[in-house]
Amino acid sequence: MKKMLFSLFAALLLHTALQAQKNAPQVLLRLDDNGMNHAVTMAIQQVAATGIHFSSSVMFACPWYQEAVAMLKKYPNVSVGVHLVLNSEWKYYRWGPVLGQTAVPSIVDSNGYFYPSTKEFLESHYKLEDVENELAAQIERALRSGLKIDYIDYHMGTAVSTPELRGIIEKLAKRYQLGISRYFGENYQTMFDVSVADKKKEFLKRLSALQPDKVNLQVLHVAQATPEMNALVDMNNKDQHSASQPLVAMHRSTELGMVLSPEFQRLVKTGAIKLVTYKDLVAEKGLESMKAPAQ
Repeated sequence: MKKMLFSLFAALLLHTALQAQKNAPQVLLRLDDNGMNHAVTMAIQQVAATGIHFSSSVMFACPWYQEAVAMLKKYPNVSVGVHLVLNSEWKYYRWGPVLGQTAVPSIVDSNGYFYPSTKEFLESHYKLEDVENELAAQIERALRSGLKIDYIDYHMGTAVSTPELRGIIEKLAKRYQLGISRYFGENYQTMFDVSVADKKKEFLKRLSALQPDKVNLQVLHVAQATPEMNALVDMNNKDQHSASQPLVAMHRSTELGMVLSPEFQRLVKTGAIKLVTYKDLVAEKGLESMKAPAQ
């Protein structure tokens, strides 16, 4: 009798835990800039190795994308997207189009690199045809890599900064049958502009006040604090570099620490939050449900 009561109690606890997890607020982690450099990709690998489910957007125009591909093939818990690139924002560390300067001359500077900022890109004499051809080439490179690609999004927002550019994104998503980040009604938040000192506290605070009826998208930028990260200078954002501190590395290594922290991992393991990915959203909602966000 005692054994039967214990079994019933255990079954009740399991049922309660499963119900709690089922009703837990949904969180979609999107780790951006994969393949930008070794430090970023290795940080994303650290997160993937925990076994949690998340989405990661790969910059297929960047020099280190092949390492990102090799790494992601080991981790089926990661839903992979293409981080569509029209900018190259780091001083001394630049990249250009997959198609090369001569194929899409209107979207590069005199050295053949993408413009550092959205403003500079929009003020250039870019041709929509060049934009479409280059972004299609980035997607096709991703598809040829052997990875299962679930979605696309847009580095620095440049590729959706005008209605005409957004139209190209939507056209390409339809052509290649891919989801688009923020097109599934997600509640979008990013930690990018939160100070290094406040990041972890703010992240955990946000996770305690999630919208229960929406997918809560948290966009993060993680990296290991290495010499290559310490050397990076963002030509657009003065808040992320100084003469005395490697702020880029500090911001990104802090965000890595947040995701690896016992506090966050405990929220996942106890079912207090339910992690979903873009693979899940595409399967559940379907591509036909996608709708452009209000902004």
